[in-house]
Amino acid sequence: MDAEMINPFIKATMNVLETMAFVKSTKAGKPFLKKDNVARGDVTGVIGVTGEANGTIYVTFEEGSILKIVSNMFGEEMKELDSEVADAVGELTNMISGQARRELESIGKVFEAAIPSVITGKNHCIAHITKGPQIAIPFSIEEGNFLIEVCLEKQS
Repeated sequence: MDAEMINPFIKATMNVLETMAFVKSTKAGKPFLKKDNVARGDVTGVIGVTGEANGTIYVTFEEGSILKIVSNMFGEEMKELDSEVADAVGELTNMISGQARRELESIGKVFEAAIPSVITGKNHCIAHITKGPQIAIPFSIEEGNFLIEVCLEKQS
């Protein structure tokens, strides 16, 4: 998977966090090939995509990072990973995926997305549904880290 496919996810993540959660200090790390199914966080938004390629997009947050992000979104301090935080993770996953898909569509790569779901718990596993490479993009804010995983398999 080339930068043309990954950069829209980096841009979308930065934009969604800045506009929806007023987080301007998001730092993107270097994308890497992830080889296991262990989540690098405590809560994960999952969305399936079809079209140019089939696959999944995961957004996995450490507790500190998502509590800060959702607190900013809601305008009140969130102290625990509850159903409201899980709902916000699903919505963030949907917004990030949507913005990235719009940018990909502008270069002729069209994707449709399913409804996001959310998995919570320490050390949970997230298995991608396709056999494409798992490209992980690490992000950090002062309160913690999160990771976007994109796993797409070209249609044959």
